[in-house]
Amino acid sequence: MSNPALPAASVRRVHITSRRKRVSWTSVGPVALGTLGILLFLAIWQVVSVSGMVNATHMPPPTVVLERFVMNFAYAEFWAAVGNTMKAWLLGVSISTVLGIIAGIIIGSSRILTKATHSTVEFFRPIPAVALIPIAALLFGPRIGTELMIIIYACFWVVLIQVFYGISDVDKVAVDTARTLRMNFAQRVRYLLFPTLLPFLMTGLRLSATIALILAISVELIVGTPGLGQEVAFAQINGSAPAIYALIITSGLLGIAINMIMRFVERKTLFWHQSVRGGTSL
Repeated sequence: MSNPALPAASVRRVHITSRRKRVSWTSVGPVALGTLGILLFLAIWQVVSVSGMVNATHMPPPTVVLERFVMNFAYAEFWAAVGNTMKAWLLGVSISTVLGIIAGIIIGSSRILTKATHSTVEFFRPIPAVALIPIAALLFGPRIGTELMIIIYACFWVVLIQVFYGISDVDKVAVDTARTLRMNFAQRVRYLLFPTLLPFLMTGLRLSATIALILAISVELIVGTPGLGQEVAFAQINGSAPAIYALIITSGLLGIAINMIMRFVERKTLFWHQSVRGGTSL
């Protein structure tokens, strides 16, 4: 007499095995494809440079560039440049975030202030931060103050707008409930605004982190403040193409590392939010 439980158990094992395969490919597949893409890009770069399709003086092969990239790790000047860039990045992001949160909560919580500042915000927000580099250079010269002015100006608007979005997303019933309970301003911010605002704020922080790194290196390259951008300018003056490409790769890897860190912080901070549990970002 046949056991009807056996087919069901077999089907269950098949489902478990297929699910494990899907989970394994989901975790390993993107990494494998990304690595394959990088190797393919390096191979094409090597062929283009060595074959003479592009002058090797202007585009040295990746073997030469990667050798210079590794050699930089032994130079104290290289680490000093990385430290200067990251110092300006950290200060700029921190200050702009604090200012954006404070200004956003104060303005966004008041309809009168929102309407009074709307034209001002819409006028200053579209102005490119790089357009202010000459003004910042005149005010501060080749010092960190120039970088901070540009970074804070650009990132402040990103955080401010995200705070506005978060405040506008607050549930109206919850607002009426807070009024009924006679919550003061600090209590409304803590228990009502901040939980709704946090997902938007984390998105603003992630965007600001990338923008701040780009602007820090740009200011260093144009104005000459100490950092990776200044090292790129020195390499250009000396005509060292491998050094230029090696520093560009360093900047790109820093950007990837910052983005990964910010996404990790976002996932840990918003573990309770649907955007993280569902695998999507705001």
